Amino acid sequence: MTNQNANMNGKVALVTGANSGIGKETALALASMNADLVIVCRDQQRARAALEDIKSKSGNTSVELMICDLSSQAQIRKLAEEFKQKHDRLDVLVNNAGVIMTRRRITEDGLESTFAINHLAYFLLTNLLLDLMKQSAPARIVNVSSTVHKSATIVFNDLQSERSYSAMRAYGQSKLANVLFTYELARKLEGSRVTVNCLHPGVIATNIFRDISGVVGAAAKLFLKNPRRGAETSIYLATSPDVEGVTGKYFDDKRAIRSSPESYDGAIAERLWQASEQLTNLKA
Repeated sequence: MTNQNANMNGKVALVTGANSGIGKETALALASMNADLVIVCRDQQRARAALEDIKSKSGNTSVELMICDLSSQAQIRKLAEEFKQKHDRLDVLVNNAGVIMTRRRITEDGLESTFAINHLAYFLLTNLLLDLMKQSAPARIVNVSSTVHKSATIVFNDLQSERSYSAMRAYGQSKLANVLFTYELARKLEGSRVTVNCLHPGVIATNIFRDISGVVGAAAKLFLKNPRRGAETSIYLATSPDVEGVTGKYFDDKRAIRSSPESYDGAIAERLWQASEQLTNLKA
């Protein structure tokens, strides 16, 4: 998995959702390239096991664990502050953590969990660390999305799925939000030497499907890609010289491809940005 052309010596990388699946594989690859790595996980026990496994397999002792429940905006703010106290740079941010919920659940902030974790956590954490990334430029932001976004739309009058809830509809909306966020952030970062791209990792049988049962869950287990293969595009965007300076793109199998027509609508992207600012109290 290690890209021999990538040099991560002296670079600091942060990966969310790194205790399993493609997040862990991405973290392992970055650690194997000698990055100073911070993994962000929610569950202490699983995270400790992942931390030791990554250190052992990579031979890199400069791997740090930070615990954060990304459904909590207070915890995200605490994570960002603690990170900035410990580190004077951030070269790579991989927003990877994600969920699919079979039923509608509410976070401590009163938000629908899928939208909160899959989109608002990306939005808030990235913005809180953005000044540090600008100081560290050239730097890279990698947002893990999904091809499911292509069948989704942003329902502004029901972002929290209060009127009706469907697991895949909520998931699709959050993944479209990832793409819109990527494109809008790329426009806002123009000239900063901080790049931001998003990707479809493939359909992976990972822990994201632990809350899904029935036909969808059974089908998920039949897809061919394993987490190691699923992490390849994330690793490529985080490290490869081939994409140095490339920004505002959607990738699949390490190739830039077209995303959905709605994802290119600048008015929708700006409206989503403003709604996200309000939902995260970012300006406050």
